[in-house]
Amino acid sequence: MTRPHPSPPQELPPPELVEDAAGLQSLLSALDGADEIAIDTEADSFYHYQERVCLVQITAAGRDWLVDPLRGLDIRPLGEVLADPARTKVFHDGEYDILILKRQFGFRFANLFDTRVAAAALGMEAPGLAAVVAQRYGYELDKSQQRSDWSRRPLTREQVAYARLDTHYLVPLMHVFGPELEERGRMPILRGECERLAALEPPEKSFHADEFLRIKGARRLSLAEMRVLQELYVLREEHARARDLPPFKVLAPQAMLELAQAQPTNSRALERLVPPGVHRRIGAEIVAAVQRGQALGPFPHLPRMPSRSEDAELDEAALELHERLKQWRKERAQREGLDSSLVLNRHVLVRLAEARPSSREALEKVGGLLAWQIQLFGDELLRVIGDFERDLAAGRIDFRRRGRR
Repeated sequence: MTRPHPSPPQELPPPELVEDAAGLQSLLSALDGADEIAIDTEADSFYHYQERVCLVQITAAGRDWLVDPLRGLDIRPLGEVLADPARTKVFHDGEYDILILKRQFGFRFANLFDTRVAAAALGMEAPGLAAVVAQRYGYELDKSQQRSDWSRRPLTREQVAYARLDTHYLVPLMHVFGPELEERGRMPILRGECERLAALEPPEKSFHADEFLRIKGARRLSLAEMRVLQELYVLREEHARARDLPPFKVLAPQAMLELAQAQPTNSRALERLVPPGVHRRIGAEIVAAVQRGQALGPFPHLPRMPSRSEDAELDEAALELHERLKQWRKERAQREGLDSSLVLNRHVLVRLAEARPSSREALEKVGGLLAWQIQLFGDELLRVIGDFERDLAAGRIDFRRRGRR
């Protein structure tokens, strides 16, 4: 059955704003008969240290709602809908939304369909929502509010118009993508990714001083400059937390690199390196941080940054296998016309490198490796691992050439 195109943005009726308990109850009643529900969120991570959900967009049966938790509304009753396996929840690139909703409200999720994953699994080179809607329906979505401050009230007319379009077309897109995925045998990719998304747990927000090395360009500094950069990094974090600002709004990364190299030790030297507002607010503390770094002296060696990835604990042999598996994944993804992460995600790559399975039975025991992946890629994975084991046994791997850890 051919489904009609949804209406263009300019012909849509206004969305329904949900700002109080009565409005939420009305929404929940409307969702009672809905089997397919599109969801998105807007947060304030560009404006605050600790991000919050500022808006939840919901579309069902062609109706759009904007749910406003910043009006003092308790939105936890939505949790039952999100966790209901009998209803399909449709996201577009939903990982961030799922994590922030879990972290802030403790929501659980079941039966997901991510239209960005679907677009990527179908080989679309630009799977972003605006590009997908333009390609499939010919409608242009206004993305000018992407960096808007969603914590401010009242919402502007432009914010309301923008927010509702993040979910309005998701259910129709699901109905377009579903049959195409089935026809091309790629529905298992979508199902596997959506199961992974539903199972995600939000990481604890943490800070470690050695993470200054994540700043682009930090590793090109001398060990003495790195010491100063670390002191500036700690200073920035303290101010960001105290002033409820994202760290980059306290001191930009590029400015920190320039300060670490120039190492100004008085107010006059600092004036040339930072904007007047920064100089006025924390200039004396920046100079003090530079002086502390100089007094501590160069690092004796490159600090070891706390890793956010599971490969940090792999030994040299497993790291070598991990690199070979990544290279295989890259080449296989190119042949399939897929993003590499849809062939195997990074967590599975690490587990394969750790387990070094030598048979189909052993592959089946690797956590996160799905049946369709074993069926499609199993022989190739075993071949990559087998070649590695033979090279290792024959002493043909020179770990020193790798220049790692």
